[in-house]
Amino acid sequence: MKNIADSPPTEPAEELADNLFSYTESTSISSTFKGTIIDIETIGTFNRRSSDSRQYKNIIPVIFGYITHNKLSILYSENKTSIPHLQKEIKNIISSLERPLYAFNSSFEMGSLYHNLRQRVIFEGELNKEKYEAKRSAVQLLDIPQYDDPFCDNGFLCMQAWEIGKIKEAVAHNRSCLLKERDILLKRGFRKPDPLVFCD
Repeated sequence: MKNIADSPPTEPAEELADNLFSYTESTSISSTFKGTIIDIETIGTFNRRSSDSRQYKNIIPVIFGYITHNKLSILYSENKTSIPHLQKEIKNIISSLERPLYAFNSSFEMGSLYHNLRQRVIFEGELNKEKYEAKRSAVQLLDIPQYDDPFCDNGFLCMQAWEIGKIKEAVAHNRSCLLKERDILLKRGFRKPDPLVFCD
């Protein structure tokens, strides 16, 4: 397995719409897996009264990252007014992503995408070893580098950073999550996702 550099590259992002940007890197990534790993960064709060998809109804993606065997791409909003543009871009690309789809805690991605895109996005591969496994635990167990993660696997700190305009740090966290999840997949594989009931 070839790892790319710990520090994120400095290529500029492309502006797709007002305060909506796309960042892609491809030349330094080399992996052998088939499919696409997806990782989202979000704002909002959980609905703890539900055990179905409605627990994610108020969770809103502000960063959508994905990595294939040779490309890493991140779509991100810089403020709340551009979130509808991000949702539109995700809907435009989601069906074209190479299958199978993987995520670490795939119920989170499936539930949030369902309530924000109004469509079911089914993942075939779950990257956590068991439900509620912390990503930081898997990273430590498998001796995976941090890839310059400013928040050391703490998604709540990423949400706080995005909300106060620290977009560069939030994007760097998403990039590091994608690379860590790639390494988790290559080092120990995946399992069948936990079932999620979709409810409006």
